[in-house]
Amino acid sequence: MQMTKLLQDKRYLFWAFQIAGWTSWSVSFYLGVLFWGKVPNDYLIYLPIISTVGALISLGLQALYRYTWDMSAARRLVSVVLGSYLAGCCWMACRTLIFYNLFPARRKTGEEDLEVVELLFTHFEGATTATWVMLVWSGLYFGIKYYILLQEEKQRGLKSLSMAHEAQLKMLRYQLNPHFLFNTLNAISTLVLDKDTKLANTMVTRLSRFLRYSLDNDPMQKVTVPEEVAALKLYLDIEKVRFDERLQIEFSIDEDAQQALMPSLLLQPLVENAIKYAIAQSINGGKITINAKTFGNDLLLSVTDDGPGMDHTNSKGSPQTSNEAKLLSNSTGLGIANCRERLQELYGIEQSFRLSKTEPHGLTVSIRIPLERSKQKIQ
Repeated sequence: MQMTKLLQDKRYLFWAFQIAGWTSWSVSFYLGVLFWGKVPNDYLIYLPIISTVGALISLGLQALYRYTWDMSAARRLVSVVLGSYLAGCCWMACRTLIFYNLFPARRKTGEEDLEVVELLFTHFEGATTATWVMLVWSGLYFGIKYYILLQEEKQRGLKSLSMAHEAQLKMLRYQLNPHFLFNTLNAISTLVLDKDTKLANTMVTRLSRFLRYSLDNDPMQKVTVPEEVAALKLYLDIEKVRFDERLQIEFSIDEDAQQALMPSLLLQPLVENAIKYAIAQSINGGKITINAKTFGNDLLLSVTDDGPGMDHTNSKGSPQTSNEAKLLSNSTGLGIANCRERLQELYGIEQSFRLSKTEPHGLTVSIRIPLERSKQKIQ
C-alpha cells in the first residue's frame, strides 16, 4: 500500500497516532522517574504494559465519543469530562495492581502487607494525574479528528471549485463549434444557392476535418504552438475556399516558441474576426499575420490584419471606433468574449489581452500568457 493511500486511511492514522502518543508518554514517564532517582529494572517491563493498558482503555473513550458525536455540545463536553475521569480511575487501578505485582517489595508498610483494596484506595490519589492524561488524549482525539474533517471539507470545496472551473472552461471551448459552424454553414448555403456544388463540397469536406480535430481534442488539455498553427490551417483551408487569393496568411513562429503550450483553438476566433471585418469587407482582400514568440517567462501571441483598424476620431473630432474594434472591445462578439473569458479563467491576472493600431492601418490583437513548455520534443 502506497504511503499516500495510508495517509488517507483514517484507521491507519488513528493507530499510528495511538502508538506514537502512548510511546511518547512512556518515554517521558521513564525520563521523569530517571530525573528524580534510580529507575527500577522492572520499569522496562512495567511501562510498556501500563501504556498498552492505557491505550486499550482509550479505545473505550473513542467508542464513547463516536456515540456522542452527533449530540449537543453540552452532552459531548459532559462525556469528555466524565469519560476521562472514569478512564483515568480505571487506568490508575490497573497500574496499581500491575505495579505491586511487579514490585512486591513495595507492598511492605512497616511489618504488615497492605491488602489489595487498601492499595487501590491509596493509589487513587494518582487518578487525578491519570485523568489529566486521558483529558489530553481526548483533546488530541478531537483536535486531530476536527482537523481531518476540516481538510476533507477543504478538499471537497477545492474539488467542487475545480469541477466548476473545468465545466466553465469546457463550456467556453465548446461554444466555439456552434459559433464557427453557423458562419461556415451560411457560406456553404450561399455556394449551394449559387450552384457552385464543387466548392460547396470542398468546404463541407474541410469543415468535417476541422470539426473532427476540434471534437477529438480535450478542451482541458493545452497544445503546443505548432499544434495550434495546424488547427488554424485546417480552419483557413475552409476560408480559402471562400476568399481564394484575397486571403493571405503569414505565420511567424520563433524557434523558442515551438515547445510553448497554449489553450487549444485560442487564436481561431481572432483570425475569424479578422477575416470577417478586415478581409471580407475589402475588395482586394488583405493579409493576416499570426506571431508567436517568448519574452522572459511569457509567451506572446498576436493576430495582425491590415484592415480598417481603429479610427480614433470622427468628423466632429470625437473618439470613434470601427466595427472591428467595437466587436473586440465589448462582448457583442461571442468568439472574442469567449477568448477573453478563457484567458481569465485559465490565468487570472497573469494574462493580458490588448488591442493596438497597426501602421499604416489595421488592428493587432496581442495576448500575453505565462510560458509553459511541452516535455515532448517537437520534430
